Amino acid sequence: MKPGIPKGTRDFSSTQVARRNFIFNTIKHSFELFGFQPIETPSFENSSTLMGKYGEEGDRLIFKILNSGDYLNKVDENLLTEKNSTKVTTQISEKALRYDLTVPFARYVVQHQNEITFPFKRYQIQPVWRADRPQKGRFREFYQCDADVVGSQSLWQEVEFVQLYDSVFSKLNVQGTTIKINNRKILSGIAEVIGAKDKLIDFTVALDKLDKIGKDGVVKEMLEKGISEEAIEKVQPLFDFTGTNNDKLNSLAEMLSSSEEGTKGVEELRFVIDSVAGLGLQTSDLELDVTLARGLNYYTGAIFEVAAPKEVKIGSIGGGGRYDDLTGIFGLKDVSGVGISFGLDRIYLVMEELGLFEAVELPKPKVLFLNFDESESLVKMKAINQLRANGVKTELYPDVATSNNQQKKQWKYVDKRGIEFVITSIEDEQLKFKNTKTREEKLLTIKEIIKIVQ
Repeated sequence: MKPGIPKGTRDFSSTQVARRNFIFNTIKHSFELFGFQPIETPSFENSSTLMGKYGEEGDRLIFKILNSGDYLNKVDENLLTEKNSTKVTTQISEKALRYDLTVPFARYVVQHQNEITFPFKRYQIQPVWRADRPQKGRFREFYQCDADVVGSQSLWQEVEFVQLYDSVFSKLNVQGTTIKINNRKILSGIAEVIGAKDKLIDFTVALDKLDKIGKDGVVKEMLEKGISEEAIEKVQPLFDFTGTNNDKLNSLAEMLSSSEEGTKGVEELRFVIDSVAGLGLQTSDLELDVTLARGLNYYTGAIFEVAAPKEVKIGSIGGGGRYDDLTGIFGLKDVSGVGISFGLDRIYLVMEELGLFEAVELPKPKVLFLNFDESESLVKMKAINQLRANGVKTELYPDVATSNNQQKKQWKYVDKRGIEFVITSIEDEQLKFKNTKTREEKLLTIKEIIKIVQ
């Protein structure tokens, strides 16, 4: 069998790793500039921590981990006969790979609440896993770069997150991103005024798919979920909402005047939008998108999604929102949180398509000792130790050249890796030193070489 990797996963070359690290470091720098602290959580959690937090669709995409040992031994034989996979899974799998970083973070906050100073601003850059159907920009294993604040209800946090998005994408030179914003209270208000309050989750999950399946697809799904034609007729104006952010806010305020929750959502959005307008953005646009729903159950206030520049056809490259009830699930009540995430893998694809990556300098030795004479190896290794002790990246070509062809192979290695300085041999206790750019050769002591290459 040919070796391979699972669908939806990838290997990364040295160049790709260097480019990804450039994105990581840019995001990390902005996180710390805005006052966030790093944490890490395990790759897998107890299934009970994750299940039921992402809605029915999200739960289906969680990778379950089989229990160790003979995991079928204790399963009720009737369940095996019935082939009820859902019930069997709960008995053979107690752990699962994390689906995102937000729910594990909520678990972390509850577990470490006595060690944390609130409001707590944390960032986390780690991989997550989803049993999704792989396609361009959608993988089963991918990194999320999250920043969250818990312990504050202030809407200035939402304003700062808009600025944080703008800061990162400006530093990456990804100009023309659109930061879309909505509020779950507005969606709840809409569901209320159209008479579909009991179908809120079905309503938001369907609405969130507008950009993927279109208006007709959304209407079809809503009907299938039991939302009445009359209710759908009332929501039709949302599909064609136009005008400035203020125009949309005014229309929503009128539409939701009979809903207390909906009106509250409009007021919250107006504060964020007006504040951002007053502060200004560098290269991004802020757009109120009333069809933005983000189909995760835990959002309760503002919701964000970032669209790539219009010339790149790809899904969202960031998203997030406010969640007032998430820590309550784990027993810590009345702790509000808000956070955003950057989709590293899609950002990479956007930058690649736009040609934004500069030439990457891969790690390489500053000095290479060629290996033409086995008797010189120990002396060369002692010199290498001195160079490394002075912070100079140094290597010895490992294999001894026993022919002209093998010597040429070592010189070819120097050329391909673009190594600047080479030691070829030892003469009279001095090292024969060559600058490959100027082609100048001279005999030098190790102290003289250290001065030149540092």
